[in-house]
Amino acid sequence: MRMITKACTLPADAITLDLEDAVPFSEKETARIFIKDSIKMVKDSGTTVIVRVNGWSTGLIEEDLKFVIREGLDCIMLPKAESKNDVTQLDLLLSKLEKERNLESNSVGIIPTIETAKGVMNAWEIATASRRNIGITFGAVDFTRDLGVSPSKEGIEILYPRAHIGIVARAAKIPAIDTVFTDLIDRKGLEEDCKLAKQLGYSGKNVIHPTQIELVNKIFAPTQEEVEWAKKVVPAFEEASKKGLGAISVDGRMVDLPVYEQAKNVLALVKAIKEIESKKSDIKFVNIYRYYSKH
Repeated sequence: MRMITKACTLPADAITLDLEDAVPFSEKETARIFIKDSIKMVKDSGTTVIVRVNGWSTGLIEEDLKFVIREGLDCIMLPKAESKNDVTQLDLLLSKLEKERNLESNSVGIIPTIETAKGVMNAWEIATASRRNIGITFGAVDFTRDLGVSPSKEGIEILYPRAHIGIVARAAKIPAIDTVFTDLIDRKGLEEDCKLAKQLGYSGKNVIHPTQIELVNKIFAPTQEEVEWAKKVVPAFEEASKKGLGAISVDGRMVDLPVYEQAKNVLALVKAIKEIESKKSDIKFVNIYRYYSKH
């Protein structure tokens, strides 16, 4: 409970309450109670609330859901997703519980986690298995274990699945959320890892310690240069469109419809971040994951 309470004070866009690998089997029941009693508190702190349940192979997921599906929960993170069926089964259970508990239909999203070779091969069918999917994330630690290798500092063994999932997410029009960076001391390594993930199309990153949040937020947010460019592109292209032009030049660079759309997304993301940071108690806080799912 101390860690959950601390999490409510942090500038993360989402808090993931874990029932899976971070919880010993003997403590699963206690963790379920903690999470059940904490969802409202975490939601009231102005963040997106995610619960990572246990995977299908454990036989624990249905009991997990009975405890955590309630008002304030935004999303279920499904670990070790390997097939479309893993997601559709979860979708059916969520629909049943939403109805039983008088919650809005489809109010609880799903973020499948790809953590095995089979999951990587089936990433597209997983990403498109349900309209509840509001993102997809990659779990490198379990993936390397499944691959039978040790994680390397360079990350060569995860470059293909990481890139593949980024492309799949973009094609499915949902955000890709990157794997954790496990070295809590190597700040330079974290920075380079975030920059690589952003180049691979990821929209954000899972973190495992409060000290990582500020740097991750900084890198995945649009740069000042990107913002200033977008502010020039959007009005210039809209004015040109009124004249029937499909492509123009801004500061010597060609701007067409895809560039314009990207510029609009940059400005929309900046606005979303500012709304989250304001944390006004009288507004409904913007859910960045849901924002990305619509863009």
